[in-house]
Amino acid sequence: MSAATMAAPRPRAVADEGRIGVRANLRHIGALVRRNALQIRQDPESMFDAVLMPIIFILLFTYVFGGAIAGKGHQQDYVQHLVPGMMAMMGMNIAMAVGTGVNEDFRKGVMDRFRTMPIARSSVLIAKIVVEIGRMLVATAILLAMGFLLGLEIRGSMLAFLASIVLSTVFGAALMWIFILLGLAMKTPQAVQGVAMLVLMPLQFGSSIFTPTTTMPGWLKGFTEVNPLSNLADAARALINGQGAVAHPTLVTLGWAVAITAVTMPLAVAKFRKKT
Repeated sequence: MSAATMAAPRPRAVADEGRIGVRANLRHIGALVRRNALQIRQDPESMFDAVLMPIIFILLFTYVFGGAIAGKGHQQDYVQHLVPGMMAMMGMNIAMAVGTGVNEDFRKGVMDRFRTMPIARSSVLIAKIVVEIGRMLVATAILLAMGFLLGLEIRGSMLAFLASIVLSTVFGAALMWIFILLGLAMKTPQAVQGVAMLVLMPLQFGSSIFTPTTTMPGWLKGFTEVNPLSNLADAARALINGQGAVAHPTLVTLGWAVAITAVTMPLAVAKFRKKT
């Protein structure tokens, strides 16, 4: 081995997060958010789920199940129950799309290019979260607009109404880390979607989103009480309708959001760093 070879420096890691300052990290996140937003602009079909899903679901449940649950001619009462609950559902469905998107980006080699750049690994995933929060807010706005057309009333204060949107957004953002981790762990987008549906279906329908829990059997009612979607739906419902317990379901929802983020965010970043 020659002296020149022995003296050659060892290659450094392209992105050492410990050496990237906060300002640089924020700048990287901003650039990646802009990149992801421009990608949506070039592919407007990627917004179909955020735009059409709330319209289809609210019309379907209001006119198919509303009469049976609230009684014929009382669909407006069902809208008051349904729309706050569906705010919880919007976050979960948008979060599922994040996982499939991350998996697809890896299959196309997009993430590999990001990992060769001198940027923090977490900035790639955080930028993804920021853009998806924007999509979630679009879906929530359309859901509420449809709700108002169908007779939804804000019976609480405007501040409480805005708090319900913020609470749904915070919990939805926490769920995104679960699905990002799932997208990094699964081999194909189809596998991500399949596993996600196995999680989504019992959580959504085994909750207070669509129907009151009073008529459910005891074992299912017990599940709905610990289901985080039920707590989020109950909190949003109490804030919008101006009645019912607010503090307990709100604190439970925030507790779930903090716990989910604290566990899954570092795992997702570590998996992103090591994924081949």
